[in-house]
Amino acid sequence: MENVILKNTIKNMVLLLASGGLLAACGGDSSNSAAQSKMLAASASAAACSAPWVASTAYTGGATVSYNGVNYKANYWTQGNNPATSNGGPGTGQPWTKVDDCSATPTPTPTPTPTPTPTPTPTPTPTPTPTPTPTPTPTPNGREVGSYFTQWGVYDRDYEVANIQSSGVAGKLTFINYAFGNIYAKNGGYECGMITKAEPGASNPNAPDAGTGGDAESDYIRTPKRTVDGQAIPWDAPLSGNFLQFKKLKALNPNLKVLISLGGWSWSKNFSVGSATDALRKQLVRSCIDIYLKGNLPVQGGRGGPGAAKGVFDGIDIDWEYPVGGGQPYNTNSPADKRNYTLLMAEFRSQLDALGAIDGKRYLLTAAVGAGKDKVDNTEAALYSQYMDWINVMTYDFHGGWENTTNFNAHLYADPNDPSVGVVREYTADKSIQYMIASGVPRSKLLFGIPFYGRGWTGVAPGPNGNGLYQSATGPAQGKYESGIEDYQILATKPGTRYYHPVTKQLYLYTGAGGQWWSYDDATVIGTKVQYVKDQNLRGAFSWELDGDPSGTLATEVWKAR
Repeated sequence: MENVILKNTIKNMVLLLASGGLLAACGGDSSNSAAQSKMLAASASAAACSAPWVASTAYTGGATVSYNGVNYKANYWTQGNNPATSNGGPGTGQPWTKVDDCSATPTPTPTPTPTPTPTPTPTPTPTPTPTPTPTPTPTPNGREVGSYFTQWGVYDRDYEVANIQSSGVAGKLTFINYAFGNIYAKNGGYECGMITKAEPGASNPNAPDAGTGGDAESDYIRTPKRTVDGQAIPWDAPLSGNFLQFKKLKALNPNLKVLISLGGWSWSKNFSVGSATDALRKQLVRSCIDIYLKGNLPVQGGRGGPGAAKGVFDGIDIDWEYPVGGGQPYNTNSPADKRNYTLLMAEFRSQLDALGAIDGKRYLLTAAVGAGKDKVDNTEAALYSQYMDWINVMTYDFHGGWENTTNFNAHLYADPNDPSVGVVREYTADKSIQYMIASGVPRSKLLFGIPFYGRGWTGVAPGPNGNGLYQSATGPAQGKYESGIEDYQILATKPGTRYYHPVTKQLYLYTGAGGQWWSYDDATVIGTKVQYVKDQNLRGAFSWELDGDPSGTLATEVWKAR
């Protein structure tokens, strides 16, 4: 900053001296020289003001602005945050750092209107105008439409990355979130890592090592049954598995972005302890960037090595389930999570911007968040959202087999006849989105979540209306892969009577007295939700998960949100 100020000061002096010479040649007197001396003194006594801060402009880390006679420097990407009230220096969680007081005297730097100076080209100073990297505003071609690809889907469901291409779904997505990466206790702190270990908590949540699983085998070691381009993978290639196939998928679909999603329901154990201090946050973020964006993979099974996965991922998605509490019983949690969640996002944004400056691209930062008011209130939505490119609101899992009464999995609107009580009664997609907006999150950063699965019960009584809605059940219905959940592709052909609820806009299926009751989304339901996304002017929509709809029927409907 000091070099920039010196350059501007010298430039001003040269122009003023040249101006004085012209005046003398035209008969100027000594009073002109006195005025010039005063102007030169003023120019040298205060720094030149950078371009004025504009609330609607997105600024990347390093950009400088001025506001009310003070220069500020952006610590990371920010938009709409007044530098006069949002500054505190790096590491404070604030987007701006105060640099120095500045003078508003005219300088030959560019201004919004033409100036009489002979140098209207931009100066070497960082500016708040758009950089070569994309800004996190909605893309010119429409909204964001994405989905999650699960690393375990390649096993029982036999859904490879290649299926995304062969089904035509790749051309109906702007991004894919790869689920999931885990965080481990390591090097005196907590770091992203790569191991292959069955999740102990899946069968015993009280296991001492619950939450410490991983699947590096699926990530970059195994040889897929099918490849995106039909080509065999050399035995000595440093990269294989899903990572290599994502790289090939992006080559065929250049507008598609892939993000690594960290955490999820099973692997959010160490978010709380890993974000408890500034030093721990820095260590955690640095490790995740090193593995997933710099691509430095540990050598395992003949794969991996420095830079092996470089170019696979375009950003990081944080799926912390959930700050403060409400997730797996083995998770660490603390009331301090509310603040530390914001600070963790700030640290990710800062380090992502630093890497992006080196690589010449913008790395995305997104989050998957709980949709209930209770979950939103455990975060600082208005604050953390400023660091995000967008937020995936999980507007599903409102009810399920853990309850004794049938109810909707992902209904759009509330039903006055819903027997639910307490905060659960407020669980609807619309109320979730509206509460996020009321909490200070811009509509332009909200993505609406759509399930490609249903939740169900068994032993369901028909009730007075004969349809099983809001009726007691003996337990969760058994799905093909797990209890209480079934993929859309299976539910679509399941025998039974289907009902579209006129108020909630949710579909449900009842197989008859004492039988099963399922709530799920089909193309009709999704069409209503897509229209909601448009009517509410949201950033877009996403789904969980691709392997629940291998034919792409639902993905085609979600794409209409674009």
